[in-house]
Parts: sequence; C-alpha cells; structure tokens
Amino acid sequence: METGAPEVSNQRGEKTNLSFRADAKPGYGSIARDPTDKSKSSPEDATVISPGRGRIAVAVLCYINLLNYMDRYTIAGVLPSIQKFFGISDSTSGLLQTVFICSFMLLAPIFGYLGDRYNRKLIMIGGLCAWLVMTLSSSFVTESQFWLLVLLRAFVGTGEASYCTVAPTIIGDLFTGSRRTLMISFFYIFIPVGSGLGYILGATLATATGDWRWALRLNPILGSVGLLLLVFFVPNPPRGAAETHGRIHIEHTSYLEDIKYLLKNRSFVWSSLGVTAMAFVTGALAFWTPTFLSRAQVIQGIREPCSKEPCDTTDSYIFGAITVVTGIVGVIIGSCISKKLKNRVPNADPLICAVGMLSSAPCFFIAIVLASTSIPATYVFIALGEILLSLNWAIIADILLYVVVPTRRATAEALQIMVCHLLGDAGSPYLIGAISDRLKAMKPDLSSWSFRSLEYSVLLCPFIGVLGGLFFLLTALYIKEDRKAVQLLTTGEDSQQVDSVTEST
Repeated sequence: METGAPEVSNQRGEKTNLSFRADAKPGYGSIARDPTDKSKSSPEDATVISPGRGRIAVAVLCYINLLNYMDRYTIAGVLPSIQKFFGISDSTSGLLQTVFICSFMLLAPIFGYLGDRYNRKLIMIGGLCAWLVMTLSSSFVTESQFWLLVLLRAFVGTGEASYCTVAPTIIGDLFTGSRRTLMISFFYIFIPVGSGLGYILGATLATATGDWRWALRLNPILGSVGLLLLVFFVPNPPRGAAETHGRIHIEHTSYLEDIKYLLKNRSFVWSSLGVTAMAFVTGALAFWTPTFLSRAQVIQGIREPCSKEPCDTTDSYIFGAITVVTGIVGVIIGSCISKKLKNRVPNADPLICAVGMLSSAPCFFIAIVLASTSIPATYVFIALGEILLSLNWAIIADILLYVVVPTRRATAEALQIMVCHLLGDAGSPYLIGAISDRLKAMKPDLSSWSFRSLEYSVLLCPFIGVLGGLFFLLTALYIKEDRKAVQLLTTGEDSQQVDSVTEST
C-alpha cells in the first residue's frame, strides 16, 4: 500500500519522510507543518471553520442531497403513466434509469479527480446548475420525443456526479470522530427520505395535473433555493482539516498513485463491492416496486389495468411513505449501533453492514412471493427489508472516510460510485425489465403473465443481497489495520509505525 510519500515535521522541527514504500521521496504528496512555505500554499479556505458554521454547511448539503434523490426516483413514481404516454415496454422504461446512472457513473471519476485538487464548492455549483437546467428541460418533452427524454436524463447525471463525489469529503473535512459519524448519518438519511418523497410528490403532481411531466418541474424550483444556499453558506475547508486541526497541510499526489493506493486498500475494495451489491438491489427495487405492486393488485382483482394516463399512483404513495419512514429508522438504528460498538469492536461497521444485507435478503424474497396473495403482508416485509438495508447508508460512507487518506477521498468516492453503478444500479433496472420482457414473450396471451414475468425477474435481487453481505464480511478482516494506517499518517506519527501497520495488511 502506497501513499505518495507524505512528509511531516516532528516536534523537534525535523522533516520525517512518512511513507508506505522504501523509496519514497520528500516534497510531492507531503504533509508540511511549515505555514510559511509558499510552495505548499493551498487555494482552499485558510481559516478554521467553526462548528456552528460547519453544522449550517451540513444542513445545506443535506437539503441538496434530499433533492438529488427526489429527482432520481420521481420517474419511478410515475412510471406507469410514462409507459402509457410513450407506449414503451418494461426494458425500454428501465433504460430511463440506466442512462442516468451510466452518465453519473462515467463522470464521477472526472469529478473525483477535480475534487481532490480544485475548489470543491465551485465544482458543486457548476454541477448543480447543469442538473437544474436539464431536469426542467426534460419536463417539456412530447409523445414523440422519448429519446430526447432519455438524453436529458443522461445529462442530469452530470449534476449528481459533481455533487455526490465531493459533498461527503467536505463533511469529512469539517468534523472528525463521533461528530463526523453523526453528520454523515444526517447526510445519508436523506437518501431514503428523498427517494420516498420523489415517489409521493411525483405521484401527487401527476394526479393533480393529469400530466406526469409536472412531476419533473418541482425539483428545479427547490433546487434553485439549494443553489443559493450552497453559494452563501457552504465553505471549502482545507483537505484533512478535521484530522490535522489545521496545523499541517497535505499536498496532492498523482492520479495514478491515488488509484494504485485505493486498489491496494483492501477495506476500500471489499466495501466497494458490498456497496455495489447494495446498489443493485436498491436500484432495481426502487424503480420497479410500485409497478410490481400495481400489477399484483390487478391479478388479485383489486384494481383494473391502466388504460389511459394518469394511471393509479396509490402504490407510489404507499411505497414512498414506507421508504421515508424505514430509511429514517434504519439509518438511526445503524448509526446508534455503530457508535456503541465502534470503540469496543474495531470491525463493527462492516459487520453491521453484513448483517443488514444478509438479513434483508429473506425479507425481500418473502415480500416478492407474497405479492400475488397478500398486499398488506408484502408491505410489511418490504418495510422490514428496507429498515435492515438502511442500516448501512451512513456506515458505508463513514468507512470510506476513515480508511482513505484525506487527499484521496474524492477520488475514492468517485471510484466507488463508478464501480457500484457500473455493476449495480446502472444496469439493474434495465436488466430486470429485459428479463421481464423475455419471460412475458413466452406467454403473451396470458393476462396474469405480465405480473409473473416481473415477479420472477425481481427475485434476482435477494440473491445479490446475500452476495453483498459476504463482501462486507471480507471487509471486516482488514478494516482495523487500514484505519490505523490512516490515523498514523494524518497525525504525523513516526514512519516506522506506519510501515509496520501497512506491512501487517
């Protein structure tokens, strides 16, 4: 494992080469205590950020994160209406989410590179502006412009890629220890809350106006408020400020060194694969569950098939409300358990994530199987599964922040985003839809087969969840050593101590 040869000054004023490799050279990628060294000056805010200002910044970042996830799942909340409006199949419908996630995924490494080297606040402002324009533009497409909607949804990913890779690293530089865990919990609690509100508000606007496109016009209005708050209330703190207390300055290493370091960081690699499995499950279920439950009620005779838009959005309301409540409950429970166990059990965080993934899988399996006979029972098991899955949201973000050195966190966020979306939710909505279409073609004349084909498709999700749990168990084997190595580096400990830690990993 290699860190790009950081160098620090010890208490006697002597320069020490703090490195994970024997041939490290001082200078590039160094940690310098000498504030008068102009060659190591930073373009970031030089002043210390007060805790009060830090909390205001986190509140603003949480608000924008809420809007991001509202926008992401508004489409899912009105999907039956979109299918009727454009006359598209399940696989084509899934493409709307897939192109968005692909854009998000491909742009994340670019913003990760920029986020570790340039003004993060300006990066977020530019991305948010692009997101607002593209989201508003997509609300004016006509029946013959489905592919324009697909293109605009892809461009929306630009805004989220710039924000999601950078915002957590700012929180990591404003707080440390239990306070950072708490702030990260607040930030990530808005993932399920925003997702749920996306279903609810999207369905409400579509029903009230009779046009699903109005569901896409609320987010740009709220996003404009978020843009102003971002400009005036969010600072750009020095990287590593929370760990170093502003006494030392961490310089940057080359992008190639950053990638090599991350690929050798086993805690980061295995936890990223666990997040990938989680993204596959949440992406597929979040996109298809309202439609799946709507079809389940049709075959039970509870509801008539949708013949014209706007379609019945009751399931979007219920699923959205469940997502909001279970998300809040799950994140709070997961954060509290982590806080109580972290000091006593060094690998508690990945173990909690493993338990969450492994125990949610049977809940989702039972929910899917029961959908054709009991909708209330299905909702109960969906709620249980979402609570267990939501245990992980804040914890997985905290893991990344404490096993990766500060100057590589945006790159780490970007790489994790790219992998988890490439192998996770970029393809899962489309894959589920494509499997459903292929199964549907086997019995096109059977009316109930529209439900059964989708049911058999989404059964893939619980098995992927089990795989994710195994990845987090592997993370637990290495996290203690990787976290200790970062702590020694950011506090300027003797290089022999760091080398001994990294050799053991």
